[in-house]
Amino acid sequence: MNHELTKLLYEVDEREGELLDLLSDLVAYPTMSPPARNAKSAQEYVVHQLKELNFTIDSWELYPGDPVVVGTKRGKQENQPKSLIINGHLDVAAIEQNERWDYNPFVCTVTEDKVFGRGVADMKGGIAGVLFAMKVLHKAGIEPGGNIYFQSVVGEEVGEAGTKSCCEKGYRADLALVVDTSDCSIQGQGGVITGWITIESPQTFHDASRRSMIHAGGGLHGASAIEKMMKIISALQELERQWAITKSSPGFTPGSNTINPAVIEGGRHAAFIADRCKLWITVHYYPEEHYEEVIREIEEHINYAAKADPWLKVHPPHFSWGGTSMIEDQGEIFPAFSVDSSHSGIQKLARAHQLIHETPVDYSMSPTVTDGGWLAEANIPTVLYGPGTLEQAHAVNESLEREQLLQFTKTMVAFLFDWFQHSERKDDR
Repeated sequence: MNHELTKLLYEVDEREGELLDLLSDLVAYPTMSPPARNAKSAQEYVVHQLKELNFTIDSWELYPGDPVVVGTKRGKQENQPKSLIINGHLDVAAIEQNERWDYNPFVCTVTEDKVFGRGVADMKGGIAGVLFAMKVLHKAGIEPGGNIYFQSVVGEEVGEAGTKSCCEKGYRADLALVVDTSDCSIQGQGGVITGWITIESPQTFHDASRRSMIHAGGGLHGASAIEKMMKIISALQELERQWAITKSSPGFTPGSNTINPAVIEGGRHAAFIADRCKLWITVHYYPEEHYEEVIREIEEHINYAAKADPWLKVHPPHFSWGGTSMIEDQGEIFPAFSVDSSHSGIQKLARAHQLIHETPVDYSMSPTVTDGGWLAEANIPTVLYGPGTLEQAHAVNESLEREQLLQFTKTMVAFLFDWFQHSERKDDR
């Protein structure tokens, strides 16, 4: 191992208290989403940290009270070495009134083995680790050859794509590292899109009219939107089963591409036939697909099923897909992405992991979703790698292993040490 790197890794151990203080500072900001609109002070803290490392700051409001921050450190070399995006979200999962925490969720509680607090696993631990790694390198005078962009975003917990807004602002790099929860595995992810399916009758009938709708000779061509939605749900189940048989993707167990009928709303009163029914669905799809293709497939299947029904044929369902916020418009999109293990930057990360953990890194696919999909959607090679387990993300008494936080931070030191000094484009692939 490089002698200079050995000294830096030793310094991480010696300065663990400072790392924990940094994480404690981040946890102390109650950036729960929902309700959201509460990240301004936390982002000001991140801006202060980045300015100490000589980053220039770009910031804009995604929503009032929820700014996005991008710090930029220009590379010291002039021969166009590779650039790097480091991405993380500051918003954390909500805390329900009936949750019983053993510790104050916004006071970082440190025990011999663990750190407790809302967001330590998802994902302020990752943000703290990579910020501290950059502090260690900066203090040692080790600066990047190419541009480094540190994206501190908001809205990830509720589908408010702060990361997407970074891409829309034009931020690009040769690699994007998302330090979200992955248990220090290198991961890609499947995609998620939500949608609303609506059935609506042009007429509203009194409950007393029901007999005339459902018996021979009744003479009334009407229907309950709730009962017709049952046919739509049945068609969705058929399609879901077909997907489980006909589609597969490396890293996923069969049948991971699901269609979940999550919420149903219908009817207006017990004295009327339901004239409207809405179904909210969540669709998981594979990285080999795009959400626009999945939408077309679902709509085609449902429309064929509707044409087989005399009433739905005349009153077909309507669809509304995705959205920019689960809070604002009850919808979200998280694009899928795969990891290219042959990418030189991914190989640097894998070598850094093996150096610190003394075991090869695991490559897998996350069973959940992150903002990384938006970076990949912008054609940026993307990788998910961060501390914390999904079992702890959003959990009561959320915790992170102290040893894993240290190991992750050291991995970031080793990875960035390599990236900063050996990132010319000619080395790529």
